[in-house]
Amino acid sequence: MKKGTLLLGVALIALGFTSCKDEKEVQAKKTVETYVVYVDSLENVSTDEVKANWESIDAVYQLRVSEAEMALANLKESAKEMEDINASRAKYEALKAKIEAEKVSSAPDLNTKQKLKNTLFGEGKMGDDMSFTWVDKNNILSVYEAFFQSYKDNKENFSREDYDEVKLMYEGLDSRKNTVEKEGLSSDDNAKIASIKLKFGPMLKVNRMGAKSEEMAKAKE
Repeated sequence: MKKGTLLLGVALIALGFTSCKDEKEVQAKKTVETYVVYVDSLENVSTDEVKANWESIDAVYQLRVSEAEMALANLKESAKEMEDINASRAKYEALKAKIEAEKVSSAPDLNTKQKLKNTLFGEGKMGDDMSFTWVDKNNILSVYEAFFQSYKDNKENFSREDYDEVKLMYEGLDSRKNTVEKEGLSSDDNAKIASIKLKFGPMLKVNRMGAKSEEMAKAKE
């Protein structure tokens, strides 16, 4: 009697274990299916709505794909599910590329002055004003060096108006230098800046004159 009871107990445990494994497998398949359905559902959402809610959509996507990938561990045969995951991932990446491309194309074009500021001082360093408050005794030399190098690299593409704007920016930077000198600018950095100014001043003058002459010549044609 005891032996029969023991065998029955073992059988029930085995059945329970099998049932548990089956439930995990069923749940794993549902998790993968939820991920696939989520990606497919995005095809029914307008592009404008997707763009407007992209951060939320991407956050949910990252959660769904992570859950789907972890669910594969509970599947005996996961080839089909893996194929479904990869197919949905490809769909999502295509959608992501489309949204990013449209965001770039719809972004407002920077005005000429701002493009020039970005070229000479770096992206986002200068806005509408020329206070140069971000320039201090520790970085002013590198600002002059980068400015001078960027100028030399791009001066062939500048118009007469660009040169006028460059002159204003240069004067603004020089004005900031006068302030920085009082804040402890080292003599070594000051000497190096002076060397840059000695090269840049005449170069700018010649380039502006050349651009102005070229503009006048074109006006006469």
